[in-house]
Amino acid sequence: MADRLSRRGFLSSTALAAGASGLLAGCAGESSGPQAKIPGHAPQEVFTSPTKKLGGSLTILMWSHFVPRHDRWFDKFAAAWGRKTGVAVRVDHINTVDVPRRAASEIQAGRGHDVIQHIAPFSQYEPSVLDMSDLVQEATRRWGQQLELCRKSSYNPNTRRYYAYCPGWSPDPGDYRRSMWQKVGLPNGPGSWDDLLRGAAEIKRSTGVPCGIGLSPETDSNMAARALLWSFGGSEQDPDERVVINSAATVAAVEYMTRLWKEAETNEVFSWVPASNNQALIAGRSSYILNSISAWRTAMATNREIGDDIFFAPALRGPKTALAAQHVIQQWIVPKHASNPDAAKEFLLHYTANFPAVTYNSELYDLPGWPSLVPQLNGWLGKDPFGARPADKLALLRTATSWSANIGYPGPSNPAIGEIFSTNVLPTMFGRAARGHLTPRQAVADAERQINAIFKNWRARHLVGG
Repeated sequence: MADRLSRRGFLSSTALAAGASGLLAGCAGESSGPQAKIPGHAPQEVFTSPTKKLGGSLTILMWSHFVPRHDRWFDKFAAAWGRKTGVAVRVDHINTVDVPRRAASEIQAGRGHDVIQHIAPFSQYEPSVLDMSDLVQEATRRWGQQLELCRKSSYNPNTRRYYAYCPGWSPDPGDYRRSMWQKVGLPNGPGSWDDLLRGAAEIKRSTGVPCGIGLSPETDSNMAARALLWSFGGSEQDPDERVVINSAATVAAVEYMTRLWKEAETNEVFSWVPASNNQALIAGRSSYILNSISAWRTAMATNREIGDDIFFAPALRGPKTALAAQHVIQQWIVPKHASNPDAAKEFLLHYTANFPAVTYNSELYDLPGWPSLVPQLNGWLGKDPFGARPADKLALLRTATSWSANIGYPGPSNPAIGEIFSTNVLPTMFGRAARGHLTPRQAVADAERQINAIFKNWRARHLVGG
């Protein structure tokens, strides 16, 4: 069938499968040669031959990566694959904030790109996209176990379908200015939410530089809201997909955020877009943000003094635990309207096989969903290929899976969770309380009303449990 890669097609050549594995061990990881021991040596790309004859065109819609080097590499990579397979490939990059709107428009119209990539949950589109189970099964057969974080971010246990393909992700550590935090007695940055409040408030009082936790209807604020909520013991749903947002823990988290905004932030955080916290940190106008490493990479290229002063800290401890949301979760979907789904899935396998090049050309921003593919990752994180000072500045990312959780934690990223994320229910809840429009308890109760309605709709469609 055109809407899925057949198991027979995938396995039609045992030699191909074995050869791909061998090539990956030698080329993707270069684990058998001297280059594997030299951080900074760009990995060689491997060509994975399609299991069937391909043709026609393939159109890809994806975000404009926060690390520009990635897109320069990706466009050439996709075009080279197209030339070798006889597929005319076109890649369209747009601002990340525009991807959800464009995807919704194309899905509603029933025409558009063959493949769409986003960096946050797309589970709400499950009824309109192809099941990627065959692709995930084949990737797992080739490269071993997928990260649970990535599996939970692309699999619906109620339908037993993979609504998205998730070959990679990016952690969300705290990015802080060491020189500022040294002056408040925390040279390694805040270790807890209490540390953040105390230190950031003192930095703002003494220097005028605020903290940068967003309270805006955008992706980064959504991630920060969940990190705070989980660390205080709250969540949108429980493991059985029952709504549990209205709890004492959630109220306490909202009360904390209200205090953090009043003592350590400014009104700017209510109108931020995903790039705003990056820009504030790079410009010296923020002491701490929750972000990936992209802000620091930009600073390293444009303002080395600030770049060298930016350091990273793992998830902040709260009363209950220390958890951060992933900063980016790759969501590759193939809409049912796709005209060339076979080429789409074959390309995604080829892309995954080359994840050492993905990680390297994203300057260690994109980490693998199948860890076996990038055996040199720990070496790169311990000795940054791109000139970090000190060279092991990113070493804490080696343990990032232990302090990172999927959107929807402790349950899956089901369609209800996808809609809650896309409609910004949680940052709105925190923001309305911080502004004083509602009390914390009222803001939580209002969020519960919205979340219950969303869950009820999806549960009626048998796409959510509980």
